[in-house]
Amino acid sequence: MSAPFSPSLTSILDTDLYKFTMQQAVLHHFPDVEATYRFTNRTKTTLFSRQSIERFRTAVSQFTDVSLTPEEHAFLQSTCPYFTPAYLSYLSTYRFKPEQVHITYVPLSADGLFGNVEIEAVGPWVETILWEVPLMAALSECYFQTVMTDWNYDGQRELAYEKGRVLTESGCTFSEFGTRRRRSYHAQDIVIEALVRASREVSGRGRLSGTSNVHFAHKYGIAPIGTIAHEWFMGVAALKGYEHTHSVSLDLWETVYHDSILIALTDTFTTDAFFKDFVADPERARRWTGLRQDSGDPFVFGPRVKAMYESLGIDPSEKLLVYSDALNVDKVVRLQKQADELGLAKVSFGIGTHLTNDFKTASSGGTEKSKALNMVIKLASVDGKPCVKISDDLTKNMGDKATIEHIKHVYHLEDLPIPTSN
Repeated sequence: MSAPFSPSLTSILDTDLYKFTMQQAVLHHFPDVEATYRFTNRTKTTLFSRQSIERFRTAVSQFTDVSLTPEEHAFLQSTCPYFTPAYLSYLSTYRFKPEQVHITYVPLSADGLFGNVEIEAVGPWVETILWEVPLMAALSECYFQTVMTDWNYDGQRELAYEKGRVLTESGCTFSEFGTRRRRSYHAQDIVIEALVRASREVSGRGRLSGTSNVHFAHKYGIAPIGTIAHEWFMGVAALKGYEHTHSVSLDLWETVYHDSILIALTDTFTTDAFFKDFVADPERARRWTGLRQDSGDPFVFGPRVKAMYESLGIDPSEKLLVYSDALNVDKVVRLQKQADELGLAKVSFGIGTHLTNDFKTASSGGTEKSKALNMVIKLASVDGKPCVKISDDLTKNMGDKATIEHIKHVYHLEDLPIPTSN
């Protein structure tokens, strides 16, 4: 591990594009709403060292050093025409406020050296929305530099190139989505450089369409990719109510973005509930570019989407379908084959952890996997109202149980089990 240790943020663009697109929408519709974001470690047996959390605290304290540079401003202005001058002006003045982030180390070992960590970001929604991705990236890097150190970068460039080769030759359009759970900044840099090279050198119907990381898109001259995340639907629902909340969320988004970046995420309150709202307005379904699948069985999703569009008299081959849930090369190739058989001509794949945190332990000689952290930071409340998520994957459900019961009643999902943790 000879690469530099760099958990501190060095560019405000070192995050996912959808944080900026949602920030602009929040600035437009909800500039005065207060929000709380909360960290969840999904693997309860994973412990953090006291040292790793102290490094993490130090990194977070240094986030104040970054701001949008004139060169980055020009890049956003030319590459993302949907960002308004007013929003880019706001982003130019934006500064991270570390006092908004509350980090609590909870020792569990007898010597106090290992334990859990509790993280909350509290403040105006329009400000705290940018904390999620860099916090997770910094925490992951601190963990793999101080706790799980049995790994190195050997072969990572070649591994990423090979993945890019297979995907390109298999006719897959794919993008890199791995910022939040990357092993390190350096690991993501290696991966994107190798994917760019493979996409240029390998002949095939497939291609690298871009990266969700705006900084690396700028660095490598590729497209930044992203639209909406779960938190938009979660926040809007808490503020506006759960009746037809998908329709409300999509309509509010469309008032900001009109005819651009209209790709809807389907699973915030289950895909069943989403489709009930989506099919109620066929004209909106025609206007929106496509859908993104982020939980559940992707092999069921494609045929279902095709049938849904056909029921509305819409040609499904004209609509974009994006898969982004726990993808690896083998699954992507199989999904592409299914899409070809279904006649779905516009399919794309956002691949995350499989690209930026696919490592083996050094001590095993490369035979045993060095597992990535399974963690999230989600919107917990807006203006004191709890925000929840009812995923198609029950292990991803989270939030206030009473609110979840209310949503299940609204969308007739009473048979779904209640999540066991918040």
